[in-house]
Amino acid sequence: MNKDQVKGQAKKMAGKVQEATGKLVDSKSQQAKGIKLQVEGKIQQGVGNVKEVVKDARDAQKEIVKSHS
Repeated sequence: MNKDQVKGQAKKMAGKVQEATGKLVDSKSQQAKGIKLQVEGKIQQGVGNVKEVVKDARDAQKEIVKSHS
């Protein structure tokens, strides 16, 4: 896992807590902020996933080049 994946997951969890808190205190504003934070977390986690795939592909390419040398 890379830092974007970790930070994204943390944002998603914080957003869920904030949304639930908003529901408990009947605050539409807090619920909306929580949902927004969850979306931001999903996006950041997705960016991290893409970075991880690119890194894995680059590592595989290096191994192929290395094995053919």
